Amino acid sequence: MTRLVLRVIAATCLGISAYVHLHLAHRYGFPGTISGETIFRVQGVVAATIAVLLLVTGNKWVWVAAALVGLASFAAVMLYRYVNVGAIGPLPNMYDSTWEPSPEKFLSAIAEIAVPILWLVDLGIRQSAISVVHRRSAAPQPGG
Repeated sequence: MTRLVLRVIAATCLGISAYVHLHLAHRYGFPGTISGETIFRVQGVVAATIAVLLLVTGNKWVWVAAALVGLASFAAVMLYRYVNVGAIGPLPNMYDSTWEPSPEKFLSAIAEIAVPILWLVDLGIRQSAISVVHRRSAAPQPGG
């Protein structure tokens, strides 16, 4: 039951990230071969897709993908919030030194960093369960 709750919370966090990216995409029309708006829309769709897959399957590889999406999104928002990286190849300069235009950007960052943390908690629970099974199978059997 705990692992299901973790999946639901992680999927909700990815849903928040997806919503914020899709909702704010029009504000990030930074010019480049690939526009900021396109990057935001792709991230939103990827986050939403992974959220649904996580809810439906709970597969360990989907958890890894969820953690990577959350971590990459968090890293990007923090990098472009605090460092003026400039354009990188086809990617535009997405530097935005504020948490504006709305509190959604900050909320999204919190939700995104929560996903890899939730994955680590789920991983710990999964590893504990495996250890218990191994200990039980290695224990001497009564009458044996």
